[in-house]
Amino acid sequence: MGAGAWCWSVIVGVLVLKAALFVVVDGGSTSSFVRKVEKTIDMPMDSDVFTTPPGYNAPQQVHITQGDHVGKAMIVSWVTMDEPGSNTVRYWSANSKRKRNAEGTLTRYSFFNYTSGFIHHCNLTHLKHDTKYYYMVGIGYTTRTFWFTTPPEVGPDVPYTFGLIGDLGQSYDSNITLSHYEMNPVKGQTVLFVGDISYADNYPNHDNRRWDSWGRFAERSTAYQPWIWTAGNHELDYAPEIGEDEPFKPFTHRFPVPYKSSGSNAPFWYSIKRASAHIIVLASYSAYGKYTPQYKWLEEELPKVNRTETPWLIVLLHAPWYNSYNYHYMEGESMRVMYEAWFVKYKVDVVFAGHVHAYERTERVSNIAYNIVNGICKPVKDQSAPVYITIGDGGNLEGLATNMTEPQPEYSAFRESSFGHATFDIKNRTHAFYGWHRNQDGVAVTGDTMWFYNRYWKPEDESKSV
Repeated sequence: MGAGAWCWSVIVGVLVLKAALFVVVDGGSTSSFVRKVEKTIDMPMDSDVFTTPPGYNAPQQVHITQGDHVGKAMIVSWVTMDEPGSNTVRYWSANSKRKRNAEGTLTRYSFFNYTSGFIHHCNLTHLKHDTKYYYMVGIGYTTRTFWFTTPPEVGPDVPYTFGLIGDLGQSYDSNITLSHYEMNPVKGQTVLFVGDISYADNYPNHDNRRWDSWGRFAERSTAYQPWIWTAGNHELDYAPEIGEDEPFKPFTHRFPVPYKSSGSNAPFWYSIKRASAHIIVLASYSAYGKYTPQYKWLEEELPKVNRTETPWLIVLLHAPWYNSYNYHYMEGESMRVMYEAWFVKYKVDVVFAGHVHAYERTERVSNIAYNIVNGICKPVKDQSAPVYITIGDGGNLEGLATNMTEPQPEYSAFRESSFGHATFDIKNRTHAFYGWHRNQDGVAVTGDTMWFYNRYWKPEDESKSV
């Protein structure tokens, strides 16, 4: 073969290869980053991050969450192991010497052959917005003191930064993810947690000691900023084979939420306002069909959202509606069919989900045109639709989801099989900056970013600004 013919054959071969690649990839980009293959392992119970605080009956597993609808209350929770001790929380603002006391409640539960410690919950009410408070628990025995900052008053141009974590668990990777979140130069002020907390149910008889160890592990964050809880499948703890047929027992005893303040009749679906965001938490593992309590609550809740007061409408749930991994593929489909048209009608900005142990961000798409007659059943670009982000990549012992569907569907903008966390940094009523951080990189490195334009105040295509 002459040099000219050889050259042409190479060119034709390259063109054929490019054409083949073009056919294979329908959607956005699949990251070229490849994580080192290694087994995910839970930290042993004698790890330093699980250390019990010193002192007799010392409070442990301290965590806080918003205690009302608008951010003027905070629920403080903790556990004492030796005896009940005091339910009192002493608290004061950083700019005042006047200390106040609030009285909480006490609960315990048993699960198979485990009996919990004494679980305390206390709601601190009538707090001032945008104020740093110190609080003390363990009155009468070993006291421990922590602090938190209340959010600014609800308003349309209030900047605020949320952290996003899901499916965390308590593995070595979980520890890296939490450390990266803590050291991220974009400082999250509240964690939106999309479900699957301790993974205690992965152990024989749902070893509930792993709920205690998780509480001590995460305390370094949960005691200082509120975590907004979403129930995942690993919170179900449904085990009739060992006589445990009360779903969500450890979760509901340990993690109270302010569901009644938004008119909900169950702690698995509720809403809060925080700064310039209206956040709706939904339950993938509670009944959501037509006329169920969750359905009726959401039907009434969405029209109440005032976008002139809280421009950013964020939804949290566990099982993703759009997922291009084979892991848990299509598990959120029936819930999507029920509620997606509402999300488009009310212009939800973003939906965060977990469940799939990897990362994915979609385009703004909807699949609401389909009915049983027309056969139109493919997602289409829709600027009234939310972006769907799967962030079930906290680091749990079940490991990463690595098996992706091919070709990458058009609705998928970016996906990567890695552990990590994200931040959603609201700037004003029109703009928010989103960044995802894989836990393999330096703490300031982003693996995926996006400028969000608010669907109510700036309903433009973000991709045209890139």
